[in-house]
Amino acid sequence: MASTVKEYRPSDDEPFMNERQQEYFRQKLLAWKEEILEESRSTIASLQQDTVAEADLADRATSETDRALELRTRDRQRKLIAKIDAALRRIEDGSYGYCEETGEPIGLSRLEARPIATLSLEAQERHERRERVHRDD
Repeated sequence: MASTVKEYRPSDDEPFMNERQQEYFRQKLLAWKEEILEESRSTIASLQQDTVAEADLADRATSETDRALELRTRDRQRKLIAKIDAALRRIEDGSYGYCEETGEPIGLSRLEARPIATLSLEAQERHERRERVHRDD
């Protein structure tokens, strides 16, 4: 099944979120999650190796800044993994691909670009407009 998933591209010509589309997005999400986890393992190994204290204050400050930036990036990716896991659960319960706000299909092109999307493009735009209005208050 995995080889057919790699060759397969979801199409608007087929029923929305049929088994093949669900499997395609499930594999895409799992691959994305594995890539993030591999990067995290690499970061941990790198941080464990780079524990040598720098003699020069500027070098030490640069190293600390680099480590802080890397840890912030990993924290964002940890949150992304939670969103990937939530998307995988939605595939299992049959709600994946449908807008949480309207119940309408999100759209294959949006899911292809952002497989963790929970809102249709229109609902996302409304949400962002509301955020801007409240932020300006």
